[in-house]
Amino acid sequence: MRIAQLAPLAESVPPKLYGGTERVIAWLVDALVELGHDVTLFASGDSKTTGRLHAVWPRALRLGRRGVDPSAACALLIEAIAGRAREFDVIHSHVDWLPLPVLSRTGVPFLTTMHGRLDLPGLSDVIGAFPQAPFVSISENQRRPLPQANWVATISHGLPKGLFRPSFESGSYLAFLGRLTAEKGPEAAIRIARVVRMPLRIAAKTPRAETAYFKKKLEPEIDGEEIKLIGEVDEVRKQPFLAGAAALLFPIDWPEPFGLVMIEAMACGTPVIAYRSGSVPEVVEDGVTGFIVDGEEQAIEAIEKAVSLDRRKVRARFEERFVASRMAREYEDRYRELVACR
Repeated sequence: MRIAQLAPLAESVPPKLYGGTERVIAWLVDALVELGHDVTLFASGDSKTTGRLHAVWPRALRLGRRGVDPSAACALLIEAIAGRAREFDVIHSHVDWLPLPVLSRTGVPFLTTMHGRLDLPGLSDVIGAFPQAPFVSISENQRRPLPQANWVATISHGLPKGLFRPSFESGSYLAFLGRLTAEKGPEAAIRIARVVRMPLRIAAKTPRAETAYFKKKLEPEIDGEEIKLIGEVDEVRKQPFLAGAAALLFPIDWPEPFGLVMIEAMACGTPVIAYRSGSVPEVVEDGVTGFIVDGEEQAIEAIEKAVSLDRRKVRARFEERFVASRMAREYEDRYRELVACR
């Protein structure tokens, strides 16, 4: 099939540092190409892909030139696919709502994977305006706020089987990986680590809007020894960071749509201790790949149990459930269904 993939322009595909959605898109495109499909990626010009790249904007917006209007770049993305739509058998958008008016009028089968939270005001009105538009959720929990949408599948993320090398040795510290925002739970991670007297290593970015939060709530707790901030990590540095951890702490306080870091940890053989929120019960198998907990007290109790888990089993369950080839085949099935119904 001839498949178009529309990516957000905030980060390159794959991202240089932080960026879950763009990373998943990169893995999906590569896996689809391996399956023999002709894939064109509409993304920033600094993206790298085994498919064909249609560069919509010269450089990813977050790490590129300051002051660029994101809506201007997105307008060019929409115009690019509008002009080339008839070249494809199916169009797969990862850009939420903005392309829907155009995609609904091209006459070309399309679907949209929703990567973010869907419990925000006004989204039901958008769904009502596009009742026939097909959507894919990345967890069953994610779609709950919008049951009336035309959901055609839930497809969990997957990453390349050989991307991360697992470690089957007990780790020496606790890991936190993600954005330094209150909803991701870095304060809880620090408190948990201090109670169990284990070092905590934090690999994360601080969004510009969260600078005050970081300065007030986190910076005073980061001593550079027991609680150490590493900063953003790329794919190369992420593997040893996760593989060397005794467990990944995922003490979220929001309806996490998926939580890519959980399966990245599992790929390294590292168990996950996660709060029972959002997609967590769909990703973590309690007592097998980690522990699902309700608050700090249970998280503290789970640390010792997590250390005793079989890290080979953690890795095996990752291979069975969360590899990119499985993800690509599931999307391939949806594409074929859409084309057949045209």
